[in-house]
Amino acid sequence: MHLTSVGIRAIPAADAHRFPFSVPTIAHLGTLELTTPVTMLVGENGSGKSTLLEGIATATGLPTVGTDSTDRDPTLAHQRRLAQRLKLVWKRRTHRGFFLRAEDFFGFAKQVARLRAEMLERIAELEEEYRERTPYAKGLAQGPMRASIAELERSYGVDPDASSHGQSFLRLFQSRFVPDGLYILDEPEAALSPQSQLALIALIADGVAQSSQFIIATHSPIVLAYPGATLFSFDRTPPAPVAFEALDHVSLMRSFLNDPNAYLRHLMP
Repeated sequence: MHLTSVGIRAIPAADAHRFPFSVPTIAHLGTLELTTPVTMLVGENGSGKSTLLEGIATATGLPTVGTDSTDRDPTLAHQRRLAQRLKLVWKRRTHRGFFLRAEDFFGFAKQVARLRAEMLERIAELEEEYRERTPYAKGLAQGPMRASIAELERSYGVDPDASSHGQSFLRLFQSRFVPDGLYILDEPEAALSPQSQLALIALIADGVAQSSQFIIATHSPIVLAYPGATLFSFDRTPPAPVAFEALDHVSLMRSFLNDPNAYLRHLMP
């Protein structure tokens, strides 16, 4: 364990009615005790789970998988104010790990693909520039870019923007999960098929075995089923631990799969 609890300090009266402090689960957060290596935040859209997760990520200063760091990302301005009010208690501080929002990854994949294309273009230019030089000289000139391309392809595939998002997600996790890290993930299931969500669970289990900690906001019953995870429901105020079987997400999904027509006949014209 790295991070052992997350609490909120007294909110100034001037901020009490401003987002994000106006969200009931944030205003009445109290203290979330993180007692297991995997913590899940679950709740309906707008319940505050992603807002808190982003505030935690900002407060930790972890690197992001995206275009901007948490201290510069314009979409996290409110979360930076929240981060200033959060109280994080550490058992062992780590700077390993990262923060990932699903929507940020799609832009990241485009960046990787663009960088690879630019390096391939430069290699082609050097091929022409060194046409009259020895193969050794040409190899020295092209070597650093070829090595960088090989590393990109090893980590993210030949073209992560062209690959399925699920494949790219899993490649990212496989290449970037390192031992003794803290990983803050917002809806990582967004691009993953059910089979790939099971693969993600296996990767998380490998990380836990290597002293890593995960804090995840998710809607996925598959991800929520991770054995031994602490589940905090943000459909309650204040957020409270809840058993997997008691989650509304789980009971609704189970009920729907048992009898889809019981739901669909009320929705279809």
